[in-house]
Amino acid sequence: QVQLVESGGGLVQPGGSLRLSCAASGFTFSSYVMSWYRQAPGKERELVAAISTGGITNYADSVKGRFTISRDNAKKTVHLQMNSLKPEDTAVYYCKADRGNWVHYWGQGTQVTVSS
Repeated sequence: QVQLVESGGGLVQPGGSLRLSCAASGFTFSSYVMSWYRQAPGKERELVAAISTGGITNYADSVKGRFTISRDNAKKTVHLQMNSLKPEDTAVYYCKADRGNWVHYWGQGTQVTVSS
């Protein structure tokens, strides 16, 4: 049974930091591109960051220099370190696993709220 379980969300003040984690099971984690997406109320879901099977990363322009994605294939976990958080980072953050064009798995999401 495939599972992606996110954790680490919460309420943080502007300028603060959070570290999201996504624990994977039920598939060959090291063979999948792992990504973080987010969806704010009334907005479409957007890509935040992705990491390839070889560790190559890419980021949305809005988070470059503030967020860092990493993966631990041994622990089947992907992380998103979020620094210098802004109110506009408030969203539900989702973990996604992709293999090619046809296999996609999503987590259930974790809420991140940036507010004073």
